[in-house]
Amino acid sequence: MKRLAKLTTALLAGALFALPAMSAELRIGLQDDADVLDPAQSRTFVGRIVYTAMCDKLVDVSPDLKIVPQLATEWNWSADGKELTMKIREGVKFHDETPLDAAAVVATIERNMTLPESRRKSELSSVEKVEATGPLEVKFTLKAPDVTLLAQLSDRAGMIVSPTAAKELGANFGSKPACAGPFKFVERVQQDRIVLEKFADYWDKDKVFIDKVTYLPIPDTTVRLANLRSGDLDFIERLAPTDVASVKGDSGLKYDAVVNIGYMALYANIGNGPRADNPFGKDKRLRQAFSLAIDRDALTQIVYEGTAVGGNQPFPPNSPWFNKAIPVPARDVEKAKALIKEAGFDRVPIEMQIPNNPVAQQMMQIVQSMVAEAGFDVSLKSTEFATLLDEQTRGNYQLSRSDWSGRVDPDGNIHQFVTCKGGINDTKYCNPEVDKLLNEARASTDDAIRKEKYDAATAILNDELPVIYLGHQSWIWAYKNSVSGFVPSPDGMIRLQGVKKEG
Repeated sequence: MKRLAKLTTALLAGALFALPAMSAELRIGLQDDADVLDPAQSRTFVGRIVYTAMCDKLVDVSPDLKIVPQLATEWNWSADGKELTMKIREGVKFHDETPLDAAAVVATIERNMTLPESRRKSELSSVEKVEATGPLEVKFTLKAPDVTLLAQLSDRAGMIVSPTAAKELGANFGSKPACAGPFKFVERVQQDRIVLEKFADYWDKDKVFIDKVTYLPIPDTTVRLANLRSGDLDFIERLAPTDVASVKGDSGLKYDAVVNIGYMALYANIGNGPRADNPFGKDKRLRQAFSLAIDRDALTQIVYEGTAVGGNQPFPPNSPWFNKAIPVPARDVEKAKALIKEAGFDRVPIEMQIPNNPVAQQMMQIVQSMVAEAGFDVSLKSTEFATLLDEQTRGNYQLSRSDWSGRVDPDGNIHQFVTCKGGINDTKYCNPEVDKLLNEARASTDDAIRKEKYDAATAILNDELPVIYLGHQSWIWAYKNSVSGFVPSPDGMIRLQGVKKEG
């Protein structure tokens, strides 16, 4: 009997050891579906969330908005500000197991600058050339000093991709991306899921405790929260402000929030194809009237429960870059009516495309009602967010609502949107004086001089209004009690290093 018991015990122990180790999967609910998963081509906010897990950058941004090392361990500027030299981390591999070295960095930056489909060209427009000055050393030579370059390299312009995969796939790199982040690409089903798994050879793998990450686009905030409560999700981004109290009162959930560095805005088609040929796109008085007919404070109170602030510039009112000479305007329906009459109209029809998430829809329905009192007949066209951005790019819109998640340097909130050749200038607004001011702001290392340039540019933009800014919201997250180690950041990213999931 003793021999039988020992045999049974041994068999049971062997069976237990034969079982696969428990794996931790994190299921994250996103407000939208990402667009193409190619750092050179993409532009969605949720795409950046996925990249945070998949594609390491030369430098990163800390929660207190400082530039910190990632793939580059150190860097130095030349005395004239026209050369940036970076030391590249040793022993890093891409997801396809090829080595990440100086040559790979050069290949990625050159791809970002030359790929016909690249949206990173304006972000890197100050770069004259990039070269490997050693196996693990890269030198950027600039056309003129550009203090914003480090901030650009902390985002998609600085995400280094496998040259092997990039050469093989070309513009289709997004179908099977290979980067150097903590998680590698497994599969994507459009409008359904993006699946990543832990990369065993990640350079900082000791800080990665999750084995698999699945991102699920769920535009409806109520449905997203219901899925979190039911256990189908572990984590959601952009919790609706109206649900904050409910989540705080739920013993099974955790909550985090931080004011973001971006903005909510309306983009007017000024010169992007045939659909720009309409009164609203051609006459700034109508855009001025539209802006004056909006009560921004009421919007933030009604829709965002006071968690957002009204705004009229690419920088929030509490930012040192905000132009205090142009305060957030109070609603003035009579002045709006006068401007419409001056432009020769009684009523102005406008089609406005909006994202298909409930919070944005509620906000724009309120705007629709507000501006109707001044003389605008707005029809709302709701669409999935990636499609909305594609329509903006193509110029297939009159007025479009989308948000910008913000960048640590002020240049990232303005230059690429309103300069004549800006990478995401969907309005096709073009004013040489604005270009001159914003390019000069890039070139100066003196914050006082930069502030003067931004102030002058925002004064022009506030008059011509290719972009009508509405306000600045907070990033709000909710997640299960089983999740720990998440650190909120004003850039809205979900960094998974240090994040754990129990059970």
